Amino acid sequence: MQKPSLTSSRRVFLGALGASLFTTRGLFAEQLLPTPRLEEGPFYPNKLPLDVDNDLIVISDSVTPAVGQITHLTGRVLDAKGDSLRDVVVEIWQCDANAVYIHSGDSRSTRNQQDKNFQGFGRFTTASTGEYRFRTIKPVPYPGRPAPHIHFKVKRGDRELLTTQMLVRDHPGNARDGVF
Repeated sequence: MQKPSLTSSRRVFLGALGASLFTTRGLFAEQLLPTPRLEEGPFYPNKLPLDVDNDLIVISDSVTPAVGQITHLTGRVLDAKGDSLRDVVVEIWQCDANAVYIHSGDSRSTRNQQDKNFQGFGRFTTASTGEYRFRTIKPVPYPGRPAPHIHFKVKRGDRELLTTQMLVRDHPGNARDGVF
């Protein structure tokens, strides 16, 4: 009988250890950092677009996509214990590549600068894994906010669980942004 080598024994041990660690619910929950609550901002859509799906690049059956760098935004919604949250609605909204929101209070939208092919708002309902996904554009800065960002709202039914913003990592405008 051949004696197992140190490396094969270590692989079995690490594999068994990994399997036990990653199947123990909530084991790393104390290491999870809660997402900070940040202001909603003034431009949550005051009139939702007809198309509110998770693809902000193409509106309904249009063949003309929005202008901007296409970005796939994915993540998971977890509770404080690290368990996935199912059937929660994740909403995002952001300005278009011309720095215009789909909100009547955005003064730039009245100057016909708005990209009519950008949805500007989307929704996604999580499944059992708590995952969400959006296809959008990479956010851009605009006057008054040097940090490009995407707004998030998480809801369960009529109850708002979290409102926050996601910023672009290492963007030079983050250091000058009042919200960040």
